[in-house]
Amino acid sequence: MGDVYRAIADPTRRALLDELVERDGQTLFELCSRLVTRHDVGSSRQAVSQHLDVLEAAGLVTRSKQGRTTLHHVHTAPLAEVAERWLRTDRK
Repeated sequence: MGDVYRAIADPTRRALLDELVERDGQTLFELCSRLVTRHDVGSSRQAVSQHLDVLEAAGLVTRSKQGRTTLHHVHTAPLAEVAERWLRTDRK
């Protein structure tokens, strides 16, 4: 679970998750473009790719190939586990 906390600690990675939640299955180019236009984040493609690697290592992003194109998909289950840690209803 530590990887999830590390992954969401960075504002650029949170912006990437926001973009993937809004529109899943985006390419690196699309994500870079959306970061610039919607979040005023001017990171290089390499930097964004490294952020996506961190998100993937935390289980928050997966990649799929469609021909020569790589699509990025959000996976929110690890975030639900974080929320459950403090939002349990069985506690008094």
